[in-house]
Amino acid sequence: MLATAASHGVESEERGVPVFSGFNLDEALTRCVERGGTDLHIRAYDYPIFRLHGKLVRDEGYPVFTPEDTHKLGMSIIKDHQLYSLEESGDCDLSYAVDGVSRFRVNVFYERDNIGIAFRTIPENPPKLEVLGVPSRVLQEIATKPRGFFLVTGPTGSGKTTTLAAMLDYINENSARNIITIEDPIEYRHRNKLSVISQREIGKDSSDFSRALRSALRQDPDVILVGELRDLETISIALTAAETGHLVLGTLHTNSATSSVDRIVDIFPPHQQDQVRLQLSMNLQGILCQALLPGTAASGGRRVVACEILVATHGIRNLIREAKTHQIPTAMEAGGKWGMTTLDMDLKRLVQQGQISIETALAVARHPEEFHPGKPGIDY
Repeated sequence: MLATAASHGVESEERGVPVFSGFNLDEALTRCVERGGTDLHIRAYDYPIFRLHGKLVRDEGYPVFTPEDTHKLGMSIIKDHQLYSLEESGDCDLSYAVDGVSRFRVNVFYERDNIGIAFRTIPENPPKLEVLGVPSRVLQEIATKPRGFFLVTGPTGSGKTTTLAAMLDYINENSARNIITIEDPIEYRHRNKLSVISQREIGKDSSDFSRALRSALRQDPDVILVGELRDLETISIALTAAETGHLVLGTLHTNSATSSVDRIVDIFPPHQQDQVRLQLSMNLQGILCQALLPGTAASGGRRVVACEILVATHGIRNLIREAKTHQIPTAMEAGGKWGMTTLDMDLKRLVQQGQISIETALAVARHPEEFHPGKPGIDY
């Protein structure tokens, strides 16, 4: 693998714009944003590939990248500590900015012995909860809680970071609290409003999530955001932080409220799982699972968010404590007055509103058979 970074491998605020072989990185990223794109993919032996409204589109107006091109581009945007991660793990995360256009989350990685790069757009300012399509009233209520544990889950690229950024911005605008974020890398940059926000980046400001989370507990926090709950130690510290009077927000790569609870419990050794169920049942505030789906012409062709939301009512807490998570979906179906909904319920709503097609809904539904005409609540 690579030995040293190029001398101009510095962060975007200090670097020159990478330009070579007819390709200008800032120009391509600007073009991506102007076309309503979310991602730019760079691979050896291929054209630049944009994700526009959920679809991958090759832009043959640019040259095909050679392995040397992707190597030069990768080395032009990473720093030495990121190079170490690339060499040790085969990939590294960083951020990049085009002034006046957008910031980007970047992953540089090896594929077939060549460098590949993925850029994801990050708007300059956090959006408002009301415009995201998520259950904003429920999330605003959770954001006002003085303590507890809240998860946003879903696959990569489903908008988890954006939802959490919007929740932090709501807290920032409406209360005076000390907020600490632990991210890899920092995506949305928050400015102090009523609250004070410290943002720490893994690999730059701290070595890992668990160390940064332990340190955060000594920094007088009211709210802690953990960009990703990756391992047992981080999850254990996060639960303890929630238990000791902090509001802890985090993400998991799970696709339902039930699987999120099970994932947290199962990561612990069997002899600790009963205690973890008790701890989680006492401190959980809620779980939002979300997915971004291709929209119809009625939605402007843009992707639409489908949500599953669990609110930790007394009944839900009992199910978690008694290891009856298989009953959670039924409780959620009956929990509309608390703002709860299952993914299938939200998919039916989106189909009936014409925002997604029935084919899209069936592809991701937990129980596709419930979508057939004639079933209760089905009218399309």
